[in-house]
Amino acid sequence: MEKSSKKRELTQEERRECAALNFIYKAKKRELGITQEQIAIEGLGAKTQSAASHYLTGKNALNVEAATVFAKYLQVPVSAFSERLAAEIEAMATAALARPSQEPVAKKAPKSEAAYIGDVSPWDGSTPLDDDEVELPLYKEIELAAGSGRTAVREVDGRKLRFSYATLRTAGVDPASAVCAQLKGNSMEPLILDGATIGIDTAGTHIIDGEIYALEHEGMLRVKFLYRLPGGSIRLRSFNRDEYADEDYGQDDIQTGRLRVIGWVFWWSTVRKRKSTAR
Repeated sequence: MEKSSKKRELTQEERRECAALNFIYKAKKRELGITQEQIAIEGLGAKTQSAASHYLTGKNALNVEAATVFAKYLQVPVSAFSERLAAEIEAMATAALARPSQEPVAKKAPKSEAAYIGDVSPWDGSTPLDDDEVELPLYKEIELAAGSGRTAVREVDGRKLRFSYATLRTAGVDPASAVCAQLKGNSMEPLILDGATIGIDTAGTHIIDGEIYALEHEGMLRVKFLYRLPGGSIRLRSFNRDEYADEDYGQDDIQTGRLRVIGWVFWWSTVRKRKSTAR
């Protein structure tokens, strides 16, 4: 009697990981110019694109090897779609460092996944700009006067962030149209973490479905995936859909200024806090 070849059912966590990965892929494939076929054949060493599709659609559970490949092509950390596998990779790295020195080395040296750019150089407002640098203004939510409790998105005087012209050219962003802002809240986690600084192209207000935009919503700074709807309405979608439902807004909200697209988010960065070693 033949044994059943039925595949095991994915756990709820594994399904969430695949869904998160698929969300990131759809959001970034156009920007990065990548395809499922490219990831499957070049990255996973498969013969057809179905190898990548099975992970994205939740037919196959992600493993360390596949997660690493997708993270490389999508230019995100593994933790952006799987905390479980990120922890597993970290544990493997720790174990590798702890091996005795007499243990034989691997036959094939691993390829570097990083390129040395240069040392971190501290600077302040008095440090001269390099020839290939530009300063971008930093935006922040500030509370309006008279105790109204409302906020407004305004430039913070004297606060700037420095970018190279090459970075902005790569993103197709005119320095004159670029600003920075700080994100608050967990609605876009784990893709964009609470406290992350984002770069916004204020000339990129034309909505492309599935792209990430910064908005001013009744004075509040928000960052969401945007989708166009019939009748001039738009849909706001968070990455953290477990906690945040989609929000639909009509043309009236846009025409009256209650909801305004500030621009396309072309960059984000987070400074991580060191974990405490105390037990």
